[in-house]
Amino acid sequence: MKSSPETPQRHARLEQPAQNRSLERGVEILRAFRPGTDLLGNGELAERTGLSRATVSRLTQTLVGTGLLEHDHLHRAYRLAAPVLSLAHAMRSGSPVLQVAAPMMRSVAEKLKVNVGLAVADRDEMVYLESVRYNRKVSLRNVVAGQRVPIELTSLGRAYLAVVSDSQRQVLMAQFKARRLSGWRELEREITEAIDNVRRQGYCVASWQPEVVALATPIVMDDHPVYILNMSVTSQALQQVVISELSSPLLDLGLQMREMISRL
Repeated sequence: MKSSPETPQRHARLEQPAQNRSLERGVEILRAFRPGTDLLGNGELAERTGLSRATVSRLTQTLVGTGLLEHDHLHRAYRLAAPVLSLAHAMRSGSPVLQVAAPMMRSVAEKLKVNVGLAVADRDEMVYLESVRYNRKVSLRNVVAGQRVPIELTSLGRAYLAVVSDSQRQVLMAQFKARRLSGWRELEREITEAIDNVRRQGYCVASWQPEVVALATPIVMDDHPVYILNMSVTSQALQQVVISELSSPLLDLGLQMREMISRL
């Protein structure tokens, strides 16, 4: 997936001198690596982050020194190092929310023979915290924890848009419009309809992958990020048939998870 376009204001902010910006800029370097990206040189990192090549060069040297990046001397480029994976493992294994949510998700996935996922937003994408794949048909699309999907195209993302503040939604919608100009009018209509469905019935539906129907519902609680729960199946059945089968189990599971997480 291509990295999201960066705004000039954000570029300028990241280029500001010291104080606490060094850590922020270093995180931007790590964020530049995405699935399917093995090696990135300083020039590519500069393009993806909006930082100058001189700044990128200093940061990559520091990240190599701390063990978070590896330097490939032959290609004069960098890749993520093993400690980054250990950080992700520590997050997943230490999360009390996932310790509560994962068994409930697995139970429902096995009972209904569907896929169940839990995700949170990160900028203009959704990131899976957990994904239980138990589909009725073998699917070529394998979703795992840590995988990113676009907000504007997915049930996960559209359910999220239904519960964020108006100002946050406006910023995100402007980003979506800028990168999807050709089909924006139809996409905007779909997003608006999904937001209305979440507000009226608690969930929305999207089919952004061939023959995959996905329903999603938000889980909103104080002192927690907004979690989005979804269920999906790969099926040639009519969308309305899938909705009738999954909407109630999805909402029930969302309520159960909200209750359990609120006790943590």
